[in-house]
Amino acid sequence: LALRAPPSETRECAMPQAGVVPRPTVEPELVTFAERLADEAGKIIRTYWRCPIDIESKDEPGRPVAESPVTIADREAERAMRALISSKYPSHGIYGEELGQVNVDAEYVWVLDPIDGTKSFITGKPLFGTLIALLRHGRPVLGVIDQCILRERWVGANGRTLMNGKQVTCRGAPRLADAMLYATTPHMFAPGDEETRFAILREKVKRPLYGCDCYAYALLSSGFVDLVVEADLGVYDYCALVPVVACAGGRITDWNGEELTLHTAKEANARVLAAATQSLWAEALEVLSDLTGSHPAPPSTSFLSHGPSLLAGGLLGAATAMALLRAVK
Repeated sequence: LALRAPPSETRECAMPQAGVVPRPTVEPELVTFAERLADEAGKIIRTYWRCPIDIESKDEPGRPVAESPVTIADREAERAMRALISSKYPSHGIYGEELGQVNVDAEYVWVLDPIDGTKSFITGKPLFGTLIALLRHGRPVLGVIDQCILRERWVGANGRTLMNGKQVTCRGAPRLADAMLYATTPHMFAPGDEETRFAILREKVKRPLYGCDCYAYALLSSGFVDLVVEADLGVYDYCALVPVVACAGGRITDWNGEELTLHTAKEANARVLAAATQSLWAEALEVLSDLTGSHPAPPSTSFLSHGPSLLAGGLLGAATAMALLRAVK
């Protein structure tokens, strides 16, 4: 029985990979302020946790999952964070999921997703998170994933990722055949080549799992998950994840291996690949990249794909049964 080694909490982050531009240093006061934002959002979110709450639907045509829920907790938490930013750093821009964009051409821009995983939140499952990113010239340099119910917080900046104050490091499988893969839902991949590529990748890993939203990336950064592959993400969904994963020694890019920034959202088509190891990232990238290319259809496990063989087997079984009955008579 092969056992996963416990994740390291003291090892320095991996050296930058070839072609990866080092991220600029973030001032300590900005890191402290990001945690203050998470504290404020968490206080608000906890007041609505597992309480009766009105749920509205947002329709976003053109997305594989066009409907998404929003609550008063989402909006109040974002409103509180925006107020703190505007007061402390009035020259900084803000890009929020619920309340829009302000001054996003500024040198520093805060990207906010008050509740990433609202479906988990409204169903009482504590696997959602508050995402806070600080971008400098459009590049994520500081990221926070905060799970306010479990009181778990990951902060990535300045070459290291801390979980509740202790350094964590990615530790994962070197190849797809041994990897544990997470995605929020198999329905997030657009029909056609995108859905096909994910299906091919899913068949190559040891075990696919679903349902963690941003929490899967946090677990990857702590050494418990090997691979996260998703699509249909917004800027506010992925910006905070980039420093958390990268500063823990992992690799996170779009499906073509390009850097994820504020300005590449359209080019990336909201597709994210995060891996605990460089070799695993490279193997997954080979499957996912260049969506204009051709890939063989993935193995199908649907009833329809086996319909003719199942029907033939059923008819053969019925014929055999009838023959046995006649022999008994």
